[in-house]
Amino acid sequence: MTLLIIGIVVMIGIHLVPAFPDVRERLIAQLGQNGYRLLFSVVSTLGLVLLIYGFAKAPVVQVWSPPYWTRYLALVLMVPVFILLIAAYLPGEIKAKVKHPFLVAIKTWALAHLIANGDLASIILFGSFLVYAVFDRIALKRRPATGLVTAAEAGSKRNDVIAVVGGLVLYVVFLVWLHPLLIKTAPLP
Repeated sequence: MTLLIIGIVVMIGIHLVPAFPDVRERLIAQLGQNGYRLLFSVVSTLGLVLLIYGFAKAPVVQVWSPPYWTRYLALVLMVPVFILLIAAYLPGEIKAKVKHPFLVAIKTWALAHLIANGDLASIILFGSFLVYAVFDRIALKRRPATGLVTAAEAGSKRNDVIAVVGGLVLYVVFLVWLHPLLIKTAPLP
């Protein structure tokens, strides 16, 4: 459980740096823009590896037993997650209307997994990311633009089609192959 918590702290910690513009600007002044981006990428990757490994090795401590139907609710909630992940990087109507599709995807992903999982490691992992995404969305409204998150501009409808089709394909690939391979659990009954 310790590696999971360390991974969460590292991953969320580095992603909270932009919420504190003074800290971010000091890091950029010391490391340069490319150095900051490299540090951000390396620390993010380290945090991700630690939290995935820590989650896989965490003991299963059941806090509550979710009803069986919550698995199906989670499956449905996960469909827009993959569409929003792709839409976050493509200017289009989806991105313009949602404003911060990546954060909405994180919140939906976390909520779906909190609904369907009642073990302590899941509650810690997904609860942490839900709190982070809510905090970061609120913080985005209050901080000056960093250039890392661009204002959503309307793009072509083609980008929305790419986001929807690509998201659905990614959803199926993750559901059928990647989730069982990487997470060691099969979401499909």
